[in-house]
This record gives sequence, structure tokens and C-alpha cells, in this order.
Amino acid sequence: MKSIITKLALATAVAAVPLVAATGASAEGEKYVLVSHAPDSDSWWNTIKNGIALAGEQMGVEVEYRNPPTGDLADMARIIDQAAASGPHGIITTLADPDILEGPIRNAIDSGIDVIIMNTGSPEKAREIGALMYVGQPEYDAGYAAGLRAKGDGIESFLCVNHYIVQPSSQERCQGFADGLGVELGNQMIDAGQDPGEIKNRVLAYLSANPDTDAVLTLGPTSADPTLLALEENGMAGDIYFGTFDLGGEIVEGIKNGVIQWGIDQQPFLQAYLPVVVMTNYHRYGVLPGNNINSGPGFVTADGLEKIEQFAGEYR
Repeated sequence: MKSIITKLALATAVAAVPLVAATGASAEGEKYVLVSHAPDSDSWWNTIKNGIALAGEQMGVEVEYRNPPTGDLADMARIIDQAAASGPHGIITTLADPDILEGPIRNAIDSGIDVIIMNTGSPEKAREIGALMYVGQPEYDAGYAAGLRAKGDGIESFLCVNHYIVQPSSQERCQGFADGLGVELGNQMIDAGQDPGEIKNRVLAYLSANPDTDAVLTLGPTSADPTLLALEENGMAGDIYFGTFDLGGEIVEGIKNGVIQWGIDQQPFLQAYLPVVVMTNYHRYGVLPGNNINSGPGFVTADGLEKIEQFAGEYR
């Protein structure tokens, strides 16, 4: 995999709801629930679902994936409460907005349920609320490394297409990129919303008003895919520098075709898979990693895309 992803030198930091159920017969009767903030429309989370399902099968435990269908965080808070009330051995959850979600997570921990924070949040916040650990990508550091890379490529200005602006970690990505470039973020970050048509129109409007923009940064397939369409429409595809967070089928094709220079892979499969493995072994044998786990970031470029292209949207 080293030929596919150049790992960044980042030290591991110290320390009515649709659901997908799985899986193997559990001799110990363990049950783990993963609660995410993602709406049903966000296909990037299919990799998360596959990760927890495979972990459940391999470890022989029961797992469930739950999420608010529209991405409403108040709804997510209720789901965490419901998950805790069902009496699982552990809850794996994102921490998209501490103001809304910290209370229900603390309540679950206080009731004796072990919790691992994944994907959004931070090692510091996980420790503060009493979670076992954090598994995810340090978002500011990832953005900063991307900014340094873009600066080395001669980039001085950019558009950050933020499709989930209420989530602090998404803003950290944009801010880190600006700081890596050594420029002010200012109005270079736009609130793109999550409707594909609206995202496309807002990208077109920004680039029309700011035609000298050097680069575009998107934060995942939700914003990358409509941005690709926008650049095709205004004739900038392949000419403007384009970097993105996360992977997906269209992003991989964009990298392969030279329209996207790189993608930052946080390996969402590991964010779902590893917490199940960690907690199962913790509950069975009392063993627990001493550190949090950085699942990313790594740069994905056109060199050596075969394995990523094969599993994009499934395990990558």
C-alpha cells in the first residue's frame, strides 16, 4: 500500500431510525452500536457500514449502524440515548457537535457503557468526556499538510467548498489548508449546503466572481462530485488545481483523469472496523491500546490507483 499512499509524518495523538444490523454468532453476547451524523444521502458512509459489518462478522459480535436520516443532530442525540437504553457493551459514535452530542454521550458512559469516538471529534475531547479513545484523522493537521503541498505547487488562493459547515472538523480542514498556504481563510470558504445542484451553482458563482482563484478544495464526495460537474461546465476542469478530502468513485476517476491532483484518504473503513475489534478484545481480555489511533491522512495520487479504484466506495 505504500506505493499507493504516501503517509504523512504525523504522530499518533495520546491519549424511526434506519439501521444496518449484522452478523456472526457471539459466544460472549457482545453488542456494539455505531451512531453517525451522516444523512442517508451521503454515500461516503457506505464504507463505514461495510467496516463495522466485517468487524462484527470476524469478531463474532452483534453490530448495528444507526444514523439520523436527514443528518439532524438533535435526532442523532436521541439515537444515542436510544442506543444506550438498548444496553449494548459499547457505543462507537461521531462527535459532530459537542454542544448537542456531548450530553447523551456522557450519559451513556455514566451508565457503564464503553464509548469510542470516531471520525469527528478529537483525542482531547474523547479524553475529556471519558471515552476509551479516538479513532480518526486529525483534521486540522490534514488540511495543513495539504496546504503545504499546494503551496509547494505554487498555489496562493483557493475556494474551500464546505458542504457541512456546522461541523467544526470540516472548518478545521479549510483553516488548516489556508494556514499551510500562509494566507487568510476569509471568504475563501463557502457554505455549500448538501444539495448537489446547489453546490454546483455556488461553485460556479464563486469562480465567476473570483476568476483568478488558483485552486479548489472539496471536503468529500458530497462536495467533490458536484464541483467536478461545475468545472466541466465552466471549462476549468483540468486547468484549475483541485484537491479533495476523502475518496469515492467519481473522485478516483477525477484523479485518474488528471482533473483532481490528489485526494486525502482518512481510511473510513478503519474508523468503523478498528473500534469493534478494540472494544471486543477489551471486554474479552482486558487489553486496550495505550494511544488513540490516527486512521489518516495519506495522499492518494494517480500513481498506483489499482487497489483504491477496485475498492473505492466499498472499503476505501
